[in-house]
Amino acid sequence: QVQLVESGGGLVQAGGSLRLSCAASGRTSRNYVMGWFRQAPGKEREFVAGISRSGGNTAYADSVKGRFTISRDNAKNTVYLQMNSLKPEDTAVYHCAADSVYRGDYIPLSGAAYNYWGQGTQVTVSL
Repeated sequence: QVQLVESGGGLVQAGGSLRLSCAASGRTSRNYVMGWFRQAPGKEREFVAGISRSGGNTAYADSVKGRFTISRDNAKNTVYLQMNSLKPEDTAVYHCAADSVYRGDYIPLSGAAYNYWGQGTQVTVSL
C-alpha cells in the first residue's frame, strides 16, 4: 500500500506560480510511475503530467507544456509539480497518483492505469 498526500495548493493570480508536492508513505514510491491529474467542477479528470521511475522520462498535457514541470526526489519519496504562468483555466483539484505496474519508461496518460491516489489539493487561479 502507498499513501499519497498532496500539498501546496492555494489561491493565486493569473500569471503567478505554485509548487505542488506529493509525499508518499508506506511502500517506497521510487518503483512507481507518478502522475498528476486535475479535475475542475463539471469536467472530467484529465492528465496533467507524469514522470517515470527514474525521472528520466516525463510527459505533459498539451495545455500545460512549457508552463508546468514535474520532478521527483526518490530519496524523499516526493513528487513535485512546478506550475508557472498560471491561467484561470488551470483552476481545479489536483491529485497525484502512483502506478505500481512495471512499464519501463512508459507513462500512462489514463487515470485507469494508476492504482493509488491522493485526496487532492485545490488550485484556484483568479484574474
